[in-house]
Amino acid sequence: MEMLTIAIAKGRIEKDLLCILKEIGLGASIDPKSRKLVFIDSDVQIKYIFVKPVDVVTYVEKGVADIGVVGKDVIVEQEGNIYELLDLNIAKCHFAVAGPPLTQIYNPNKRLRVATKYVNIANKFFEDRQQIETIFLNGSVELAPLIGLSDVIVDLVETGNTLRANGLEELEFILESSARVVSNRVSYQFKFEEINKFVEALREWRNNNDQNPTAK
Repeated sequence: MEMLTIAIAKGRIEKDLLCILKEIGLGASIDPKSRKLVFIDSDVQIKYIFVKPVDVVTYVEKGVADIGVVGKDVIVEQEGNIYELLDLNIAKCHFAVAGPPLTQIYNPNKRLRVATKYVNIANKFFEDRQQIETIFLNGSVELAPLIGLSDVIVDLVETGNTLRANGLEELEFILESSARVVSNRVSYQFKFEEINKFVEALREWRNNNDQNPTAK
């Protein structure tokens, strides 16, 4: 049995996934209180590496990790050459265009200024709809419309509390996002049995917990 390397997005997905792994009898070597980034379960030949969400697709695409668990937002934005195997239905949120109330988004005579760290997603959404100027920001994008840097923002929304706290509202829905299991294309061919066994265990967990609100 070959060692299977799994890249896990740190943060919310990491916390949710560790609970799932425990429920399906995996991840015994992982210490959530440790600052280590690599853990090995020798008995089941699985190596877990914990990386920033934006790096998961790169690790998987380059073959450093055989599979990864990361948000759909990262997958869509980075357009990596990978397989998407399973929607875990956790860490759910959605993309939206947001701005001050009554902001006019569509105007053929004006270029819309859009602040976001998801430049590709913003460009794709507005393509053939509205001319835009994207302004890349890595954080606190809600500030941009408030100080006149942009007209609107494109960002992930979970509860909408941050938008409302800053006097913004959702203007257009873009797409849903949740945690997905992805695979390196070569690994999927040569480590199919190991990958499939792991994915099917997660699929069974998901199917058993889809109706359980505490699991989402």
